[in-house]
Amino acid sequence: MGYLSFWNDNISYTLRGCILMELAFRKRIAMVKDPNRRKYALADRYIEVVNEKLTGEVLLDETLKMINSTEERMSVGQWIDLLSGETWNVMKVGFQLKQVRERLAKGLVDKGVLRTEKRNFLIFDMATHPVTDSAVKEEVVKRACTTLISRSTGSNPSLTDRENPVAFQQLRTVTMVCAAYAANVLENALMYLNHEMREVAYTKVDELLSDYSQYPFVSPASKNEVAGKDLQMEIIAAVLNVFTKMDSIL
Repeated sequence: MGYLSFWNDNISYTLRGCILMELAFRKRIAMVKDPNRRKYALADRYIEVVNEKLTGEVLLDETLKMINSTEERMSVGQWIDLLSGETWNVMKVGFQLKQVRERLAKGLVDKGVLRTEKRNFLIFDMATHPVTDSAVKEEVVKRACTTLISRSTGSNPSLTDRENPVAFQQLRTVTMVCAAYAANVLENALMYLNHEMREVAYTKVDELLSDYSQYPFVSPASKNEVAGKDLQMEIIAAVLNVFTKMDSIL
């Protein structure tokens, strides 16, 4: 633990999708409010900035500024590709987010979750980021496992901060496990389960990805969270829909 795989391109692509979802969760971006948008596939619908206020998170704010600065409206699928550098258009190369994994790791170092160390890999010295606050990791793993082996996708009361409740907590957990699956890293959380439970978990994440990659969401458990927030939630569904088409899922 503590170093990032250079051989897993799925992580980089998935993280860009997660950035868009987080901006939607924070009410910064939404689908363009056009009655005709439903004629198009979710991933092909245009998005726009609805709140320019910065979040205080560098990667989120960098993405928010880029979306806000372009006059050309683009879709969820286009933005994920552009942020990942997946474009042949030299005029749009500047939209690529650079060093996302390393910058996210450094952000977690600043928050006291990780620490930075130097390790030697063959002829290279590389920065690694081992876990410092194991309680945070254990909570995330527990939340993922609980979601995937229980019959409900409801929030676990023990994981809820009642003094500082997190908006869309249940839906964030669903998107977290789906993103981990698309990035091909979910197995790192499921290694604590026996073989039978892992099979149950993978079946459940397939179901969740199917249910939440369309809008309205299939799962009735999410209705209270998303009521009246269609334009935000369509972005969540659109990103997950893009994930369903990734090689790691197919």
